[in-house]
Amino acid sequence: MTVRELTAACGFEILCGGGEREVAGGVYCCDLLSIVMGRAPADCAWVTVMGNLNSIAVAVMADCACIVLAEGMPLDADARDRAGREGVAVLATRLPVFQAASALAKALGI
Repeated sequence: MTVRELTAACGFEILCGGGEREVAGGVYCCDLLSIVMGRAPADCAWVTVMGNLNSIAVAVMADCACIVLAEGMPLDADARDRAGREGVAVLATRLPVFQAASALAKALGI
């Protein structure tokens, strides 16, 4: 399922990025960036509340398919610019982290 299809299935909003990448690595939840770098599976949908420049860099290094900002957390301007340059799709939802991850897992059939 593509990021765009997953966004529609979950009722999330695309803040930036094209959304054509396949989400094939499941769902990963964590806010500690050093753990995400070493443990997030490639092609995953990463659910976090961290909408800053560092999270974009971590998503690139971990090869995440997208970042899902939960809890209505904002994406700061520098992060939005970097995500655009790096081709990182960033989604938004007001759902808490667990509910956002549950919605993603259900849509992915896992």
